[in-house]
Amino acid sequence: MPLTPEDSPGFLLWHTTLRWQRTMAATLGPLDLTHPQFVLLASLYWLDTQGAKPNQLTLATHAGMDVKTVSPVLRRLESKGYLTRATDPTDTRAKLLHITTPGADLAAKAMRAVEAADATFFADVPDRANLLKALRRLSGTLGE
Repeated sequence: MPLTPEDSPGFLLWHTTLRWQRTMAATLGPLDLTHPQFVLLASLYWLDTQGAKPNQLTLATHAGMDVKTVSPVLRRLESKGYLTRATDPTDTRAKLLHITTPGADLAAKAMRAVEAADATFFADVPDRANLLKALRRLSGTLGE
């Protein structure tokens, strides 16, 4: 007997992801951020709090994004005054990133907004711990 779309985990994940992306766009729009901008800014903010001074490759890897995709997004964030990029003195091919005070302020505000949106979006999930465990396993990038 063939499966219905409602029996396909991939189909359901696709639709869940689309719905979640619309929620993120609605949450971040008033902050004048796209979701990729948010991910990079929040990742840079987090790495900065850990004392790291990442280059674009390190940030792209941390964010799970392709390095070629990251560069234009970082240029846009830099033009908005949220970060600076400087040539790495030890590797002139690399750009070191530094979050600015306005960037850190926006990252913190956006992270609070995204966490609140996530709490609402996932409110009906009966077992959050198991959902997180499953998502960590499925993402293939994070420990359980």
